[in-house]
Amino acid sequence: QVQLVESWGGLVQPGGALRLSCVVSRNIFSFSIYTMCWYRQAPGNQRELVATITGGGSTNYADSVKGRFTVSRDNAKNTVYLQMNTLKAEGTAVYYCKASWQYLEVWGQGTLVTVSS
Repeated sequence: QVQLVESWGGLVQPGGALRLSCVVSRNIFSFSIYTMCWYRQAPGNQRELVATITGGGSTNYADSVKGRFTVSRDNAKNTVYLQMNTLKAEGTAVYYCKASWQYLEVWGQGTLVTVSS
């Protein structure tokens, strides 16, 4: 079955930067068919969609991260990235990647990002 493995998050100071990655393995056909999304969820909060990138490279972002976050993909490496710049305290959350194709939805394990001094 398709499997998603996320990189480690970590601790970063406000205003700092961090890059997350998500590797998709056991692909049925090609990684390029998947629409990839990044979500985040803080304790007690609703999970929110942060960024999306289609197989064709079209991107969308939540208003809260526009101008600071960048989602990208390297189809040769079966990997999607989330570059997070100018991190804020409200960015503290568990971040999840998700692969979607037709009726298939597969989630990564989640990784904790803590933004704090």
